[in-house]
Amino acid sequence: MFDLDRWLEIYASISKHKLRTFLTAFGVFWGIFMLIVLLGAGKGFKNGIEGSFDIAKNALFVWSQRTSEPYMGFEPGRIIRFTNQDVEAIRENIPEVDVISPRNVLRGDFAVVRKDKNAAFEVFGDYPDFMKLKALEIEKGRFINHFDILKKRKVVVIGEQVHKQLFKEGENPIGEYIKIQSISFKVVGVFRSKGDAEDQRESARVIHMPNTTMQYTYNQINRIFWFGFVPKKGVSTSLVEEKVKKLLVQRHKVAPNDLKAFGSANIEEEYQRVQGLFWIIGAFSWFVSFGAILAGVIGVGNIMLIIVRERTKEIGVRKALGATPWSVISMIIQESLLITGLAGYTGLVVGTGLIAFINYLLKEFDAESQFFANPEVDMTVAISAVILLMITGVIAGLIPATKAASINPVVALKDE
Repeated sequence: MFDLDRWLEIYASISKHKLRTFLTAFGVFWGIFMLIVLLGAGKGFKNGIEGSFDIAKNALFVWSQRTSEPYMGFEPGRIIRFTNQDVEAIRENIPEVDVISPRNVLRGDFAVVRKDKNAAFEVFGDYPDFMKLKALEIEKGRFINHFDILKKRKVVVIGEQVHKQLFKEGENPIGEYIKIQSISFKVVGVFRSKGDAEDQRESARVIHMPNTTMQYTYNQINRIFWFGFVPKKGVSTSLVEEKVKKLLVQRHKVAPNDLKAFGSANIEEEYQRVQGLFWIIGAFSWFVSFGAILAGVIGVGNIMLIIVRERTKEIGVRKALGATPWSVISMIIQESLLITGLAGYTGLVVGTGLIAFINYLLKEFDAESQFFANPEVDMTVAISAVILLMITGVIAGLIPATKAASINPVVALKDE
């Protein structure tokens, strides 16, 4: 039941020592504020780093290098060349692989031409499954499909920058032709990367064509430059990496311990290392904030002890007039709860507002990067922290409240 007299009494007690109450409440406010800001900054850092993962988080890339050991009559320094048969062998012998996307690249200095415009771009030969490896968004048209691969169609999917540099503003490139090393290709799609700003700039200058088309058009018949893999659900990337390398070692007659014959990039391992870093940052944020909050709560407990000491005679009068121990305890706890709850809620609101303002500035001035983007606060965690703070506030007020309830009225009335 709402007791106006009780609240007026608490207000009078707080107003009597404004500076002392403010400094005590500020300690609690600062703890929650620090927690919100650190968690928000940590989330921004996490969003920035994860946003830079424009490829599947469990992807694996394997490429060939030179051998470093002699084996079965072959001299060291031999170049390993992957073939289409390697693709089939991997599909048949490694069931843990869900996606396999062979890739080729068109090397050398050349310009991509369209009418009177030309510019230099990267050109890759890919399969449709490449979109399961890299986060691409098709803005116009489509990506490479199965029939493009089967029929070796001379079609390409171009990045945004390719579109801007080779076509007039507002011109639809779908169905138009561009020349790559004097060979005409039909544009069937325009894409953009879903990665961070840097990756978007790089991907915007890329052209994709069917892998089989690149092989037969540019003298790369039965050759694969490197592979991209995605394991099946529940399968570790490291297991697929081990099995793929073991199979390739056997197929290309490479010494089993020749670690330099094949290069690889295990994205899952990199992602897990980043997640470990995020955990450390989160733990550090909680540790620092908890220390500040604990100091604030201890301050609340101390000020309540002082209040009880100052009001000893008043409490004695209350008890002499028939006040129950619980009424005295609830009065002290209520005051402690008011200080911690109000200070904690203010810290939550101010901290959340600051994170929202920083997020607004980042978007307004396009300042998001691969290291920091979209800082935000998990409100469930934040509200849980405030609730926990209020519980500790009750505990902080419990000791002085119990002391107040145990005051002997006769002794209290004699107190000076």
